[in-house]
Amino acid sequence: MEREIKNLEAYIRAVLGVEIDSSSWTEESNLPHFLKAAYGFRSARLLGLQILLMVDSGRAEQPPAVIRKHMDAVRDNWNGEVVYVRSRVTAFHRKRLIEQKVPFVVPGNQMYLPMLGMDLREHFSRLREEPEVFSPSTQTVVLFWLLRGSEEPLVPVRMAGELGYSPMTMSRAFDELGAARLAEASACGKERCLRFDGSRGEVWKRAQSLLRSPVLKRRFVHRRNRVSNGIQAGLSALSRYSILSPPSYETFAFGREDWKASGLLDTEEMPDRNPEADDVEVWIYPPSLFAEKGVVDRLSLYLSLRGSPDERVEVALEEMMRGLPW
Repeated sequence: MEREIKNLEAYIRAVLGVEIDSSSWTEESNLPHFLKAAYGFRSARLLGLQILLMVDSGRAEQPPAVIRKHMDAVRDNWNGEVVYVRSRVTAFHRKRLIEQKVPFVVPGNQMYLPMLGMDLREHFSRLREEPEVFSPSTQTVVLFWLLRGSEEPLVPVRMAGELGYSPMTMSRAFDELGAARLAEASACGKERCLRFDGSRGEVWKRAQSLLRSPVLKRRFVHRRNRVSNGIQAGLSALSRYSILSPPSYETFAFGREDWKASGLLDTEEMPDRNPEADDVEVWIYPPSLFAEKGVVDRLSLYLSLRGSPDERVEVALEEMMRGLPW
């Protein structure tokens, strides 16, 4: 976030000829987890107006309507103007942000501050539409360190044994993490080792836009087929981690190889949700890697359910994430 703030200060200085003073925001700790994970916040004063900078450092652009909703949630803890800050924004999303009346600054490109009567437009870079995300193997390394890692550096051969990948795949995962500036690889004697940059909470926050839902595909299987050898997932798992009431159906998760070996691959599937069916999720990595007492881990569960339109699910996810030690 510091880089975005410095670029913002330089842009304001060059365009308006004034300084913008910013400082940490003490009320940030009161925000829901999903907001703290998605944004950084700084209190600032611009041309005599007190504003809150909501800095988006993620690689993937969020829909403007979602940003508007997030701003409204932030205002529950801030009595004033909120300004969205992002280093790059497509022309399409810029137009939608203005339609949503979202004040924003893209340093070096555009400033839309209607409360100050400003709409300064410059050049917009063309961005790739598809966001970059971590490969499944890289994501498992991140989750391993967040959930079970120690202060010791990670080594490809050792990680390959822990996670079931080849040492070469683990080495590529280390490369991805280094390129994303989440971790730094170095030599430890004759071995290559990796150390994450920051605390677990900081790494989790910075990795959000690069982490994907682990769910590759979903199946609806009749209960007579007795799906019992999977790991509890979905709302079934969330009800174990929160006060959310258990759903009327069960959800089970399998890794791709475990699903093939389950004996259920050729069973009759139902086309959609049915009172007589259970959900089966096939994951991009084995859920058993990080499962806790037959239930998928909290971080993978959060990634599989984040963005749910059901407010009850959002509240339950917040409750679950508060149970993490960081």
